[in-house]
Amino acid sequence: MTMNSLTDAHCHLHDREFFSNEQAEEMVKRAKEAGVNKIICIGTSREDSLAARDFAITHENVYWTYGIHPSNATSLSQRRGVRRLASRGVAPAARGARPLGRELPKANGPAGRAPERDKLVAIGEVGLDYHYDGYDREAQIKLFEEMLQLAMDNNLPVSFHVREAFNDFFAVVANFPKVRGVVHSFTDSKKVLKRILNETEFYVGVNGLATYSTLPTPPLERIILETDAPFLAPVPFRGKINEPAFIREIAEWLSAKLDTSFDIVSQQTTKNAEELFNLSK
Repeated sequence: MTMNSLTDAHCHLHDREFFSNEQAEEMVKRAKEAGVNKIICIGTSREDSLAARDFAITHENVYWTYGIHPSNATSLSQRRGVRRLASRGVAPAARGARPLGRELPKANGPAGRAPERDKLVAIGEVGLDYHYDGYDREAQIKLFEEMLQLAMDNNLPVSFHVREAFNDFFAVVANFPKVRGVVHSFTDSKKVLKRILNETEFYVGVNGLATYSTLPTPPLERIILETDAPFLAPVPFRGKINEPAFIREIAEWLSAKLDTSFDIVSQQTTKNAEELFNLSK
């Protein structure tokens, strides 16, 4: 980790619904200029995860995750994909193997790039979302349990998506006491934040939403910075398309909020992300 090095631990640069190839390339460049030296592209379905993989293996210091978002819990094709992966032989987690990366279809990356399994850093984003009408609670919980087991089998941390579902979330993760992860884009109460801090060892994702809301702020040692680009651009870019370079604005806001130096914020949040996602490679 270098001085003032920042990490965007959650974005969707690979998603061509939001970004063209040219836009994504420019954003990677601007991120580096802003001191955001590592970026994690987050998968939300099997197909989206493979797009994240393909983007990551062609860019230095860009990583990817494999995940099925709770909004896809009722998709039969997504569920079959999880079962296919889970049913194939996996090495014991204690050995540190990451067989999931080998099981996924290969991408045609340029020679000399890191193998895609070495850039696979987490399972996510996965979890529970009861915000919209018509959600299938049982299907979401089942999918979440399958994804947590996949994470455990492959010795990977988890990027959790949880909205208006924390009671069930705590009940499910209690059955996976060794799971590691980050609660992405935390948007709940002080009471729920206290439960996360006291009952788990999970990190908490802080993004641009914190710069214009009254959300409770976690202690620095438990914070991981993220943009969720293209969503939730921070002040002063609110209303614009978000991008990884804007992590710097979030870090500056956090520095003022916690009355500590920018250097301390950047060092600690980057350390947190590197340790959770094993980004030192």
